[in-house]
Amino acid sequence: MSTFPYQDRYDVNRRLPEGGRSREEILGELQAMAKEEDAFWETGKCSGTMYCGDHDHYHFLTDAFGLFAHVNSLQRDMCPSSTKFEAEIIAMTLDLLHAEAVHDTEPAGLVTTGGTGSIAHAMLAYREHARQEHGITRPNVVKPETAHPAFDKACHLFGIELRRAPVHPETTLVDVDWVDNHIDDQTVAIIGSACNYGYGTVDPIATLSDVALEHGVGLHVDGCLGGFILPFGKELGYDIPLFDYRVPGVTSISADTHKYGYALKGTSVLTFRDKALRNAQYFFVTDWSGGKYCSPGMEGSRSGGLLAATWASMVYFGREGYRNHARRIFETAETMQDAVRSHAELRILGRPTFLFSFTSDAFDVYHVNDFMRLRGWRFNGQQYPNALHMAVTRPQTQAEVAEAFAVDLDDAVSYAHEHKDAAPRSGAIYGGVAGGMTGEADAFIKAVMADMMDGYQQIPPEG
Repeated sequence: MSTFPYQDRYDVNRRLPEGGRSREEILGELQAMAKEEDAFWETGKCSGTMYCGDHDHYHFLTDAFGLFAHVNSLQRDMCPSSTKFEAEIIAMTLDLLHAEAVHDTEPAGLVTTGGTGSIAHAMLAYREHARQEHGITRPNVVKPETAHPAFDKACHLFGIELRRAPVHPETTLVDVDWVDNHIDDQTVAIIGSACNYGYGTVDPIATLSDVALEHGVGLHVDGCLGGFILPFGKELGYDIPLFDYRVPGVTSISADTHKYGYALKGTSVLTFRDKALRNAQYFFVTDWSGGKYCSPGMEGSRSGGLLAATWASMVYFGREGYRNHARRIFETAETMQDAVRSHAELRILGRPTFLFSFTSDAFDVYHVNDFMRLRGWRFNGQQYPNALHMAVTRPQTQAEVAEAFAVDLDDAVSYAHEHKDAAPRSGAIYGGVAGGMTGEADAFIKAVMADMMDGYQQIPPEG
């Protein structure tokens, strides 16, 4: 990946140009970049990232977005359509997550900017509700180690102590006894994933529910990844445990519309069993000279276009459309998992769903990654143990992609055997250097990662 992409092909704007360029020239430049970058994932060899992959659908969403892109959904008196879109997005998501099972409270929701936004708003809601209702001043939450780092980020931002529960190495599921033993009078919530990003496995939500009810704490289910596909997998007969509001201890669920909801990037839905929990994180300033101010979430201005496009995607597909795509995704995931299981040297971790992860006890699995990269595949890498994961999306359901995966994997395993005594190229951080690092070494890795992020915003030097 270039530190300064496209600098040899297009002008670099180091300052605001004195005169503007033509729309045709600008759009031509953008179209060239988009076409080349799309070609990478259009092959179906990219794990996750592009969940829909249907350009006709993207054009449809772009049309819906364009009609309201300029609208600020903060001003509902001028754009009441945002209220319709947002309310119905929340209602449809609550329906998908079986909020009809809730009878003693009023379920509610919030549309956020993505999975991290939903998780952050959930942690803020638990902190504020616990302070307002129970006087908790030193809040903590308990999450599985496998739960998304967005929980770590949210706790860091909001001053919440985070307690990381270990997972069972064979099942990859959280150690519920550990969670039970580490809840105290300042715990505001515990966490479960449905499914987790690393392994595609679903934590024992029903057992966590029992623990949450016994201690009187919240239970947030992170369904950011699985929220819009696992329900349909269950309808299709796949062995997926309950994780929604039919489980009595579940108090909030996050589900990303911009993943398997096939909306544009930048939307997610955070749902609550009880409206009071959602409302606890509302923000008000009543004595500002500019007038009385309130916002339902951390964002102020939001484009009405994202709400319109998300609503359009959901009502376009409906249950039948989502179910049909889920069927093909689960079938493809099974075919690809069977290809992994055909090699005694490879081992799938836990009991995965549409996303699976595999490792090897015979060689460093990053050798497999090295070879598969040569064939155009892009996996997500993991550590503890070194592993590769594949999140199956609609691009993988194209004809012959799963078959190509099996053929390429055969050759990759042979390659890994031949090179097992050498250090893998793609495992430099996760496998060869960073694994198990602590102290100064960990600080070094963080510095390298900071330099990488700096590069995302860096302008190439002149000359």
